[in-house]
Amino acid sequence: MELALGILVEPGDGSGSGASGAAALARQAEAGGLDLVVVGGAAGSGAAGSSAAGSAPTAGLDPWTVAVWVAGGTERIGVGTVPADAPDAPPTDAETPVPSVVEKAWQSAALLVGPRFVAGARWVVAPAGAGRAELEALGADGLPVVVPVRDSDDVARVVDLAGTAGTAGRSGTGPRRTAVARALRRAGIDYDAVPDSLAATAVEPGDREYLGVSSNYLRGGAPGLVLRPETPQQVADALAFARAHTHVPLGVRSAGHGVSGRSTNDGGVVLDVGRMNRVEVLDEARRLVRIGPGATWKQVAAALDPYGWALGSGDYGGVGVGGLATAGGIGLLGRAHGLTIDHLRAVELVLADGTPVRASADENPDLFWAVRGAGANFGVATAFEFEVYDVGEVGWAKLSLVSTDIEKSLLRFGEVAGAAPRDTTVFLVTGRPRRGQSTIQLYAIVDSPDPQVVVERLTPFLDLGVLVQQEVYLTRYKEIMGQAADVGPDGHHGQGEPVSRSAFLPAMTPEAAHDTAELLRSGQVFFYELRPMGGAIADVPADATAFAHRTPAFQVTAMGVDQDDLDARWDRLARHTDGLYLSFETDLRPERLHDAFPPPVLARLRDLKRRYDPTNLFRDNFNIDPFDTDPFDTDPRDGSAVVRAAEEG
Repeated sequence: MELALGILVEPGDGSGSGASGAAALARQAEAGGLDLVVVGGAAGSGAAGSSAAGSAPTAGLDPWTVAVWVAGGTERIGVGTVPADAPDAPPTDAETPVPSVVEKAWQSAALLVGPRFVAGARWVVAPAGAGRAELEALGADGLPVVVPVRDSDDVARVVDLAGTAGTAGRSGTGPRRTAVARALRRAGIDYDAVPDSLAATAVEPGDREYLGVSSNYLRGGAPGLVLRPETPQQVADALAFARAHTHVPLGVRSAGHGVSGRSTNDGGVVLDVGRMNRVEVLDEARRLVRIGPGATWKQVAAALDPYGWALGSGDYGGVGVGGLATAGGIGLLGRAHGLTIDHLRAVELVLADGTPVRASADENPDLFWAVRGAGANFGVATAFEFEVYDVGEVGWAKLSLVSTDIEKSLLRFGEVAGAAPRDTTVFLVTGRPRRGQSTIQLYAIVDSPDPQVVVERLTPFLDLGVLVQQEVYLTRYKEIMGQAADVGPDGHHGQGEPVSRSAFLPAMTPEAAHDTAELLRSGQVFFYELRPMGGAIADVPADATAFAHRTPAFQVTAMGVDQDDLDARWDRLARHTDGLYLSFETDLRPERLHDAFPPPVLARLRDLKRRYDPTNLFRDNFNIDPFDTDPFDTDPRDGSAVVRAAEEG
């Protein structure tokens, strides 16, 4: 039987000399081929046959600090801790650990130690004098077994007991993983069934790369497995694995920046297409380009710039192509050139059953309609073909103003932004007022190389408050997108869950400005953004794409710290709004789906979902359940009847 053995050291109980002594014992254990060293407190660190229990640190040494010290003195061996248990609620005394501090300590230790850090009590503690047979019995469930030690003689005895135990391999073509790493695997996932085509790049919780792929830009995550395909066939292989694991969550990730998208999860599978990031020109005369879903808009802008081209893409270059290009794409070139999806000419996807398809106006046109606004429900995009447009130098501005009357400023912004020529798109960002004053940030592109035109377009926006800082110049679109930070090999490190609400605003009326100002003055919203629409966005008929909200003046986003509180406050603004933009919505109540898609659109989408994803594999991102019944689709077998009824008035 494969047995993973380790040691449990108590730095405060006289073992060696504190942290240095623990590190020495750990090095001896590592040299002897053991798998794990657990750092505990002086007492109460667990009994035979049970997971290690919490114990208070002694001699001024907290277990996380000692664990990091031990990791610094070793190279291979896994490192775990036995921290003091934290209560569910904030403590009332000075000795009890504060939950948020305990969580941060765990995160810091994991970041410093890397994949060797064993989070949680993923081991079994044996009696100090246990023999080989007892150790094998304790390790029968596959968890590593740790033996308490006080000195080098104790460590030598455990090494002798280990025999040939220690490093274990894995079947298939994937990398070899230690028993400690395998002990971190999540329940419900058949790791030995990972397709051979994906095994070499798959990432598990015990792997060195795990911290870099577990979370996304804003959301903390702990997936059980991250699959990283590089070809459409590998995407199909990944989906075959997902179809065998519908009992765990499934996330699909391009660059991991989405606010609302479920590109990470807890204990599930993540399909990461980040390596499919090529940008190539297909037809220079038509300005037709092919873009992989894992590319960022920063990379796209840089690739298009030598040709004098651009493609509008939100307001941040670090966002991935895949998520935005299937949701809409309300960007800083929007009023001049429309949504990102308005320039999509074809998309290649792998459907839930593994079938590769191409969708365009001529091929699978119904799927092409659905992908432009609801793509996350229908397949995994492997390539996009866009017809981009000529864009030379543009005016780029970042303006900071201070307002003592945010209600008046919002109303004025609505007037100025709505009346601006379509070559001008200005986003407004604000948050909690402080001492009666609100800071307003304006981010603007004027699609003109003429400095005088840029100044003329921006001057009316100075009425919003007192200008305190400005940055205005002519530049290339690639330079604007290039301001986004590169995501290095360590990946994203988001924490917790973002709390965000979204809506479309037909007009910034005095009543809407008043109620929005009340929302901001509540202090519960730290980020509020108005994105003007209109212009070229409104040129496209509402029924041309699944993104049907073409006529509102603004898209609105608010972010807070508590979902229930934000929901209650945001719902009071519903009388002013119409619909929502999926990319910035974290409220998962069923009615949000009806806000995102008008009745005939949702009915048509549900009908297409029954055709292209009848088992509802793609269910973890604003799911359109193929057989759900709702007020707009009373017969789940025939959504088309509802569409016909709606079209007939």
